[in-house]
Amino acid sequence: MLTSLYANGTESITFSQLLICMAVSLGLGLLVAATHMYRNTYTKSFVVTLAILPVLVQSVIMLVNGNLGTGMAVVGAFSLIRFRSVPGGAREITSIFWSMAIGLATGMGYAVYILAFSLIVAAFLLCLYSTKFAERPKVAERELKVTIPEDLDYPHLCDDLLARYCHNAKLESVRTTTMGSVYELRYWLVLKNVEEEKALIDEVRVRNGNLPVVLGKATTNKDEL
Repeated sequence: MLTSLYANGTESITFSQLLICMAVSLGLGLLVAATHMYRNTYTKSFVVTLAILPVLVQSVIMLVNGNLGTGMAVVGAFSLIRFRSVPGGAREITSIFWSMAIGLATGMGYAVYILAFSLIVAAFLLCLYSTKFAERPKVAERELKVTIPEDLDYPHLCDDLLARYCHNAKLESVRTTTMGSVYELRYWLVLKNVEEEKALIDEVRVRNGNLPVVLGKATTNKDEL
């Protein structure tokens, strides 16, 4: 299982061995693409890239096998592509790394190993995506903007309310509006239960004299590594 098909290196590879490794690369590339599409947003161009990437990496690895200088040049090329690309989320990076690992393995002739490895990884990922593993459906990050009159003391205005409805709360900024007649307080919140948003807004309105209150999604990059 862990024996390479290229026992004597890529110099003595047969056409049948090449076809086997290419077929494994293409098949597993489709598996990576299908796994990435499962319950996820995606673009066709990215999915096609995931499907074709293993066989491309395989061809490069076969060409540089045993050549240290050429191998370093390939590493530099991959680095250039990485840093010139748009940053992706954790799931996109996982899929790209998986596709490249398939190409590396098939390029070295370990077709059976990477086939078993990919099937196990795909089954594991699909299981995680199908369950509620790591989900926190009742917890959400929110941004709260509260408008108060200038004569109202704001430092501890909503502390007790935020402690009741939030796991965490932080006053991010304070600014004056309407020629300095009112203040706008901006909080970052981690709500305990998203179903209590209306109750929180109603209680804040009582505190600020029914002036405008805005509760919306916080600007965050949680999907990024």
